[in-house]
Amino acid sequence: MNLKFLIALVFLSLNSFSQSQWRALSSAISNPNNQRFDDVFFLDENLGWALNGSYASVYKTIDGGVTWTQQLNETALGANYYFRNIEFLNQNVGFVGTLTNNKFFKTIDGGTTWSEITNISPAPRAICGLDAVGTSTVYGCGAYFSTTPFIVKSVDSGATWQYINMSSYATGLVEIMFIDENFGYVSGRSATGGIVLKTTDGGQSWVEIYNSGIPGEYVWKMQLLQGNSDVIFGSIESVTPNNGKLIRTTNAGVTWETKNAPEVEIQAVGFISLDHGWMGGHSTGFYETNDGGNTWVNLNVGSNLNRIFIINENLAYASGTTVYKYDQTLSSTDFQEVPRVPLLAKVVPNPIVDKLNLSINFKDSDNLNIELYDNLGRKLKDLFFEEITQQGEKLYSFDFPYPKGVYYVNLHSNTGRQSIKIIK
Repeated sequence: MNLKFLIALVFLSLNSFSQSQWRALSSAISNPNNQRFDDVFFLDENLGWALNGSYASVYKTIDGGVTWTQQLNETALGANYYFRNIEFLNQNVGFVGTLTNNKFFKTIDGGTTWSEITNISPAPRAICGLDAVGTSTVYGCGAYFSTTPFIVKSVDSGATWQYINMSSYATGLVEIMFIDENFGYVSGRSATGGIVLKTTDGGQSWVEIYNSGIPGEYVWKMQLLQGNSDVIFGSIESVTPNNGKLIRTTNAGVTWETKNAPEVEIQAVGFISLDHGWMGGHSTGFYETNDGGNTWVNLNVGSNLNRIFIINENLAYASGTTVYKYDQTLSSTDFQEVPRVPLLAKVVPNPIVDKLNLSINFKDSDNLNIELYDNLGRKLKDLFFEEITQQGEKLYSFDFPYPKGVYYVNLHSNTGRQSIKIIK
């Protein structure tokens, strides 16, 4: 064989192994109950935090995810919590939002100790999104479930807070993202579909710049493309039988493109260029696109994804069943994915006659939205919302004055969405 050809072949082989790829960091970070890591946040390539939702724990790394130290858990707090998000202004000042007990926490020593934030009026019911911008400004938003949607804002590193009622704009808020202290976006849903809102005055007024037009959908996560704040990606979590979607704007929300996503309950989105990126959700791991979302390839890595955090084109982190890292290290083989276990829910009898009888076995405290959709995925009614304070089985019964046909009852909780097909 030609020597030059052999050298070229070896070079190509080595180069292919040096390409960045996703891998699980499960051998470095613990997950005692196999529940989802809801969020991950990094200040630079090495310093970052991750938090587990139902296990309600905060972990810190100073070496890019090689090792992690547990800093906070619900045992130390003496109550049952669901941690949703984590955000830091700098290496010392950070915040954790929860979906339970009206609690919001702050650290001023890098996460070694945490204190409850109690000086927001009214107290935020649950914080679904956080964003720190500049040197001292922090925004939060909530909640995805049936409560008054709101934004909280601090301009002094969390010493004092402003509460902004958002009920005139939305029925639920999930994600908040600012470019500077005044110019930013918030997403979630309204009565008419998944929405993105824009502000240029620090959240005092908002304009709707996107609406999916399908009631029940959420714009769940947003991402700014690094180096170009006019480019925004968003994930639309939908309901059966509709498709989840990728949305993208290249002109700061004046116009939007929509592409089908790889699953219905899509949540995580992250792009390193206009065309190259990933999505994932409650039922999937990483799906990759190299053509802006026209086609998707299942990488068979990861599961139950919620957040993709881009550092640069060769480095990113993500949260799901564990914490994942995108870099040039060869992938780990020591991790066996644990599939997400949905709520244990049954409709009995099914087919139904004049009552919809639903039993749900809760594994932990939770928030539950019960919604009804027709066979085309059109929302018919919000049936019920309840804050679940303890584990165990609960029974629900609803009148069902609808004609014979196929319907879907949709259950949305802290740990996911699922649809049950019912027949009358």
